[in-house]
Amino acid sequence: MDIKKAIPIGIESYKEMIDRDYYYIDKTRLIVDLLTQKSKVTLFTRPRRFGKTLAQSMLRTFFEEEIDADGRAVDNSGYFSGKKIMEAGAQYTGHMGKYPVIFLSMKSAKQPDFEMAYSRLLTDIVSEFERHAYLLEGNVLTPAQKKRYNAVLEQSAGMAEVTFSLKFLSDCLEKYHHQKTIILIDEYDVPLENAYFKGFYDQMIDFMRSLLESALKTNDSLQFAVITGCLRISRESIFTRLNNLKINSVLDESYAEYFGFMQDEVDSLLSFYGISQKEDEVKEWYDGYLFGHTEVYNPWSILNYVDDIISHNTEFPKPYWSNTSSNSIIHELVVKADDSTVQEIEHLLMGEAIEKPVHEDITYGDIYQSADNLWNFLFFTGYLRAAGRSFHSDIIYLKMMIPNREIRYIYNNTIQEWFHKKAETMDFSSLYRAILSGDIESAENFLKKQLRESISFMDSAEKFYHGFLLGLLGGLQDYRKESNLESGNGRYDITLIPYDEQQPAVILELKRAKKFTDMENLCLEALRQIDEKKYADALIEEGYPLILKYGICFCKKSCMVKLSGKAAGYQTCRATEKRNC
Repeated sequence: MDIKKAIPIGIESYKEMIDRDYYYIDKTRLIVDLLTQKSKVTLFTRPRRFGKTLAQSMLRTFFEEEIDADGRAVDNSGYFSGKKIMEAGAQYTGHMGKYPVIFLSMKSAKQPDFEMAYSRLLTDIVSEFERHAYLLEGNVLTPAQKKRYNAVLEQSAGMAEVTFSLKFLSDCLEKYHHQKTIILIDEYDVPLENAYFKGFYDQMIDFMRSLLESALKTNDSLQFAVITGCLRISRESIFTRLNNLKINSVLDESYAEYFGFMQDEVDSLLSFYGISQKEDEVKEWYDGYLFGHTEVYNPWSILNYVDDIISHNTEFPKPYWSNTSSNSIIHELVVKADDSTVQEIEHLLMGEAIEKPVHEDITYGDIYQSADNLWNFLFFTGYLRAAGRSFHSDIIYLKMMIPNREIRYIYNNTIQEWFHKKAETMDFSSLYRAILSGDIESAENFLKKQLRESISFMDSAEKFYHGFLLGLLGGLQDYRKESNLESGNGRYDITLIPYDEQQPAVILELKRAKKFTDMENLCLEALRQIDEKKYADALIEEGYPLILKYGICFCKKSCMVKLSGKAAGYQTCRATEKRNC
């Protein structure tokens, strides 16, 4: 198949998107809504990788009266030929190329201390001053203004001057262009998140407050501003005195279609690349977000999936979004979970909803103060979706669910990693002694205790229990662990094979019951399966004199263990007297 358009993986420049003829899902009517709403400062909060930077780049390309390095005007109108904005009418298209624009991305401010993070932000500010260095030509600016401008360029200005740099630059731009300035700030909360986790939060808050207040509140040269980020940050006082701020979050219906892909857009994308048969799979894995009342697909995952499919890199969906950050917030939730939180996580993993009060102005400093704050952080950053809302006692309550299989994978994977790390630090010697000696009562009690202290994901229960038991057995020395290998006439679940042939070999066949009353029968069924499918034959042929065969049945947070043994050609029972094998 002749594919004329490449998939824009990681392309965040609108001009590059059009110049290189990538497949572009047209979001240019965002311009119409911004001009119609006429908000002085608009803050969009959306999960990471939902197209915020590309949207900002598109706005800059449309609105900017761009001047190149040689002082010549740049015509950007061709970038919007055939786009939806051109159908909106002259009252909107007439704004094209009419304004000076300041564009500042803060996504690179991820340094280990304040001095380095401030230096990174200063470098980005200086780059914007360099981009507008044509202002220094001629006599538009006074000598004093040029001196101040050069102080920023040369990075000799003090921090107090730098905090007013965006306001100063917008004043200079208005003076040159005879038009007020549009300010676009992308990923404004990255420096704050980084500062919180690295331990210099208060310093970064003070700097950001002064920088943004001077640029967005006390700025007569401001036409309007658009800010994007993952989280609304207000109680830290960054925006406290900014009474001209309009916040648009995932709870709002307005602007819902401009970040992420709509159903019709995904259908067109799949059709264009000849993979419409993948619609159900794509929906199950990457759909499920709800912005306002609008259903939204994860654009990053969709594009990566389509690219992999048409490139024949994979035949199956992958958790692409999980690789774009550390997912540390889910790890924190799991590690610090009390009994109540464990139950809520398990409800989510079973596809059910939990209800929580909404704290839309949560701050990084608040995240770990309570489980409710953690749930809110997970919601606003895309790890949960809204599934209904209610209002009582002056508080909005949201029903929250896991959006799709991709995000469920992140939870499951994080839980498994946590469990395996926890297992590395625990003493499981009593379990190993019980299994190798046939002490089924001790083995059962140990497993029950671990189940009660673990988080299970029941949507794939058999897989969970298999991984759970395999993780517990990982520290067993002098044994080779094999899982799901063919033997006899089938595949056993887990086999423990000793390096010393005089030690017992062990076969464990696992079952899962929906009701506690079914556990005993399923244990016996597991033992019959071991014999009927001749799982022990390979071990007998190798000459192991003692083979212990376990049937283990799990039901929710409980289990039952049954045992039979075969040694030297005859049946031997190693069970305790309290329970027959």
